[in-house]
Amino acid sequence: MKDYIEERAVEIGKYIIINHSTVRQTAREFGVSKSTVHKDVTQRLQKINPNLAVQARIILDINKSERHIRGGLATREKYQHLLQAKKENVPISRSSNTF
Repeated sequence: MKDYIEERAVEIGKYIIINHSTVRQTAREFGVSKSTVHKDVTQRLQKINPNLAVQARIILDINKSERHIRGGLATREKYQHLLQAKKENVPISRSSNTF
């Protein structure tokens, strides 16, 4: 394995632990794909630093178990302004980029 890949895997593991970040957030931060983040944590980091891999994996498992809740909250937030406009009897423009 190339050195920069090993370094990235360790940095990704540390980032996830410190920030309790999701795979998507981590991928965005490091400029790599979600698949790369997942592979770095589950396979590469396991060989490089097993203790760090276990800690990062615990955070990712918690995030995975909560993702359905986050999705629901994101959807609610996305459409919250529509509910508010309806309550206030404000016309809603379809031309806006709300959907």
